[in-house]
Order: sequence, then C-alpha cells, then structure tokens
Amino acid sequence: MMLPTHALGGMALALPLVAVAPEFAPVAFVAGFLGGVFPDLDMYVGHRKTLHFPVYFSALAVVAVLAALSVPTAATVAAATFLLGAAIHAVSDVFGGGLELRPWEGTSDRAVYDHFRGRWIEPRRLVRYDGSPGDFLLSLTLAGPLLVTLEGTLRGVVLAALAVAAVYTAVRRVLPTMATVLVGVLPAELRSYVPMRYLEDGH
Repeated sequence: MMLPTHALGGMALALPLVAVAPEFAPVAFVAGFLGGVFPDLDMYVGHRKTLHFPVYFSALAVVAVLAALSVPTAATVAAATFLLGAAIHAVSDVFGGGLELRPWEGTSDRAVYDHFRGRWIEPRRLVRYDGSPGDFLLSLTLAGPLLVTLEGTLRGVVLAALAVAAVYTAVRRVLPTMATVLVGVLPAELRSYVPMRYLEDGH
C-alpha cells in the first residue's frame, strides 16, 4: 500500500480517543501518523525489510497498549499509537503487492520480511499494488472519519495525504518507465544508491 494510506491508517487509530480520552487525542493523531509512515523510511535501503517488523512491532504494540491502559499519560499513549501504526503498516503490506518494479504483474514472491522466522512473506494481493484504485479507495475510506473529526493543522495533514494519494494513483503506472529512464542517465557513482529493482528492469 502507498504511504498516504499507511499515514491515514495510523491517524485513524487515534479516533476512539476523541470520545474516551480527548486530552490524549492530539498527541495520538501525531504519533499514529508517524508510526504509519516510519517503516517506509527504508524505501531505498532494503525496502520492506530494514524497518518492517511485522512480528516484533506487533509484540511491542501489545506491551505498549497495556502500558498505556495501566498508566495513561501522553508519553505512553503516544508510544502505543506509534507502535500500533508501525505494526499495522508492516502487517498490512503483506496484503498488498510484491516488491517488483511493476507490482501489478504479480511476479514477486516477496511482500514483507519476517525477521522472527528469517524469511520473506508472500504477497496476498488483496490490494493489488501500491497506488492502485483499490489503494486510493482505502485512503478515502480512512480519511472520511478523520475529516469529519479533525480541524486545523491535523485536518490539513489529512487533506495533504489525500492529495498525494490522488496524484500518486494517477501516475503510478508510468512511474517505472520514468524511473528507469532517469536511472539510465545517472552518473555511475550514484547508481549504487538506486534500488536493485530499477537496475534489473527488463522492459
């Protein structure tokens, strides 16, 4: 799934706090956003392996949620929401496409690396690929209650995420071609920083 979907999913985790603990809701919305985004900071360095921990993030999230329920403070709530956002991101990527340059072709058997078992988890492709129409629909669905609930800066963040999602969805199918063309003109010393899937493209 695309980054805006993960970001909105992380923010949506904080929605129940608006009703049950409104004093913690603002920090939880921010922490959820950051947790939803965090795993994809590995985009160009071992994507879906370096910072994707479906088992460990989930285990830590359970501990953090129990801590937040036992001792509810801004810090414990933020930690719990961040870890939940990161865990859901890592787990939900299993239900998307693989790591190939054109994931709609369904040629990759790698979705997310499971550090606990030491192997790659195969993609389930319930959401066909990041930036697919189904992915955008998921972003819209997550954004709906957030737009109804939030105001000010946080509402602006949701609108910005939707705008990025819309643009990314519109251009997703042409991005691989654009990327491989750009890689072709990069100086040799910079190509070592380019993910292997761009260098191995056979189209």
